[in-house]
Amino acid sequence: MRIVAALGGNALLQRGEHPDAAVQQHHVHDAARSLAELVTAGHEVVITHGNGPQIGLLAEESEADPALTVPYPLDVLGAQTQGMIGTLLARELMDRLPGRAVTALVTHTEVDPHDPAFRRPGKFIGGQLTDQQARTMETERGWTTARDGARLRRVVPSPQPKAIIEVPAVRTLLATGAVVIAAGGGGIPVTRDPYTGRLRGVEAVVDKDLTAALLARQLDADALLILTDVTHVFTHYGTAHPGPLVTATPERLRALDLPEGSMRPKADAAATFAEQTGRIAAIGPLDNALGTLLGTTGTTVRTAPGGAKPEHEVLPAGTPAHDPAETHTTV
Repeated sequence: MRIVAALGGNALLQRGEHPDAAVQQHHVHDAARSLAELVTAGHEVVITHGNGPQIGLLAEESEADPALTVPYPLDVLGAQTQGMIGTLLARELMDRLPGRAVTALVTHTEVDPHDPAFRRPGKFIGGQLTDQQARTMETERGWTTARDGARLRRVVPSPQPKAIIEVPAVRTLLATGAVVIAAGGGGIPVTRDPYTGRLRGVEAVVDKDLTAALLARQLDADALLILTDVTHVFTHYGTAHPGPLVTATPERLRALDLPEGSMRPKADAAATFAEQTGRIAAIGPLDNALGTLLGTTGTTVRTAPGGAKPEHEVLPAGTPAHDPAETHTTV
């Protein structure tokens, strides 16, 4: 099978951890074992990943760097995170898959310059700001800020992905037997000049889960795996009795009340892939990618055959409890 495996932000950094290189290398070491199992089982694998904590850190560092006249734009910072995370993943996979080519590809995602998201920024990025800091950055940098809990944070546009520019290159690499790391952080956001065809970077962040679903569709993948730090999608989220969901149709998944900043984008991406391709998507634990593919763990999403209403299997009440709250950091 050809599989696109999308790693959540927790693949590198969990909430509350220091963003040190050693911490991220430790998490990548664990993730690589799970991903390598897919490859050794005989599957073609394309890996994509989040970059929320990393691009937020780089943006803050760029803002504070006195050597810069203006901070680096988000498209350039996104490329930097692709290189950093790509090398960590590639080296670990090379160690676990000796003799197998592993390539990390700098990848651009085309967006529509007229996407409504550019008029309504809504993706949080970077750390918390005081009211005074927010007012200063709004005046001096033209930022948009919004309240995130008790403090304000910068918000940036998050347009819908239209196309992934390097898909032909990914196909070529797969044909050689390579494991490919691509479209990290949702891809470097670019727009295309309608007259010259030239690509231009834009100040935005593309949702990594939606890009993963688009990448899987453009590659004609047989399955999309969204790997995170929970065993399943949970029904009755936020209550005293959340229920782990084993199978679901796209309609069932979209109907769930899921948190917008964590599980909702994953559910939407999985539902969209299943709807548009008729193939399976699954949301499952990062440490068991093969089990998520096989359906022994995680939530498998598929359309109902013939339009029949399927049963939505929920694990029995005696199943060991897992915390349904996501721990990865949003962008």
